[in-house]
Amino acid sequence: MKFYELTAHEVRDLIKNKEASSVEVTKSVLERIDAVEDKIESYVTVLKDEAIAQAEKVDKKIASGEETGALAGVPMALKDNMCTKNILTTCSSKMLYNFKPPYNATVAEKLQKSDAVLVGKANMDEFAMGSSTENSYFKKTKNPYDLTKVPGGSSGGSAACVAADEAIFSLGSDTGGSIRQPAAFCGCVGLKPTYGAVSRFGLIAFASSLDQIGPMTKDVEDCALILNEIVGHDKNDSTSVKREYPDFTKALTGDVSDIKIGVPDEYFGEGINCEVKDAVLGAVKNLENSGAKADSCALPLNEYALPAYYMISSAEASSNLARFDGVKYGFRAEKFENLIDLYAQTRSEGFGDEVKRRIMIGTYALSSGYYDAYYKKAQQVRTLVMQDFEKAFEKYDCLITPTAPMTAFGIGEKTSDPLQMYLADICTVSVNIAGLPAIVIPCGYDKCGMPIGVQIIGKPFGEADILRTAHLLEKTITKIRPNL
Repeated sequence: MKFYELTAHEVRDLIKNKEASSVEVTKSVLERIDAVEDKIESYVTVLKDEAIAQAEKVDKKIASGEETGALAGVPMALKDNMCTKNILTTCSSKMLYNFKPPYNATVAEKLQKSDAVLVGKANMDEFAMGSSTENSYFKKTKNPYDLTKVPGGSSGGSAACVAADEAIFSLGSDTGGSIRQPAAFCGCVGLKPTYGAVSRFGLIAFASSLDQIGPMTKDVEDCALILNEIVGHDKNDSTSVKREYPDFTKALTGDVSDIKIGVPDEYFGEGINCEVKDAVLGAVKNLENSGAKADSCALPLNEYALPAYYMISSAEASSNLARFDGVKYGFRAEKFENLIDLYAQTRSEGFGDEVKRRIMIGTYALSSGYYDAYYKKAQQVRTLVMQDFEKAFEKYDCLITPTAPMTAFGIGEKTSDPLQMYLADICTVSVNIAGLPAIVIPCGYDKCGMPIGVQIIGKPFGEADILRTAHLLEKTITKIRPNL
């Protein structure tokens, strides 16, 4: 049996029933990393010794009859912008090339308590800014389905390591589609929870009002299982919502007869690849055949979401990244004349081009005389986009759209034209603008064999409905593994 090919719930059951040990499963995943990582380059840091030591602890707990967590012995990866105590956390940036945090992110702490085994920190676009994982300081992650294509971004490493069986599951972060778009490109499942449902404490911020951590998995049941473990109020995060959350695995009933689906016309217009459109509409038809009701609907303000997103996210990035100055930690320029020059040289040498671009846009938008014209206006548009969704959700339980206008594009294909790269996020950013939950699952493949992802958007804290819908839809799709 190839343990590394299994899902999290399958691994959990094997270990729980003592049909396999955590050490056996962890070694299987580490051997898989040894075999394919030089092709995929999905990890910044691989924690071989630490992973085996953690797996041994889990096996000892089980042997002694101690109570174990829901993910006992399951090997997983974290995107490298989530703080892990005394473990390198770089945000794939030269600026944090040597940063080892003195504390864990809340999600890392929760997964540790659930007895999951951390095997590594996944590569990403620098400070989560990008749609292809080509902006990493360290390496360019490849798509497991075609090594000449990108895995998507910014959580490209998190998606690729799951698709390539280098982790049983991973966590990514989603600011404008950075879980969902790479999940679509790499043929795995990605969930962006409602803003405030999962703690952001210990997530190195890109845009604080948009960022959200979520699971990237091999199937929908795993997504529900992981969400159970990371969701919940956290006193360390002022944006964390205090409320009761259900057991999401119980939502996977196989019945969607009471689900009403809206299919927004605006997401299927000019610029959407025909194969993508056909696959997504085919997914809608599958749900209708299973008892769901579907109608076309309108989100007329969707076209304004992308410019509003880039204005808001760049402004917040400008503020959040001001802390990286070469004084307290991380990279410091070697040659400088005074304190101001230290700041300038450190930031010039430490940040990559895309990060600098967004800092400059954001600083300009927040500057005196331009704040009202740009940042304030973008926030007003944000309110209108939220109202657009609220109106749609008066009639529908969830909305179904493409995840990206195209399937995975070639490495280097869009790097010379930032605007073309930004357009890759056109189907996903409005969800972050409105703080909604959304899940992406594979719904087919294009003529080149590249995965196509369908996006299911839910009401605020409507994760149970979108998981239920995705779980049934998943049964109608034949999944193809990458040939590595």
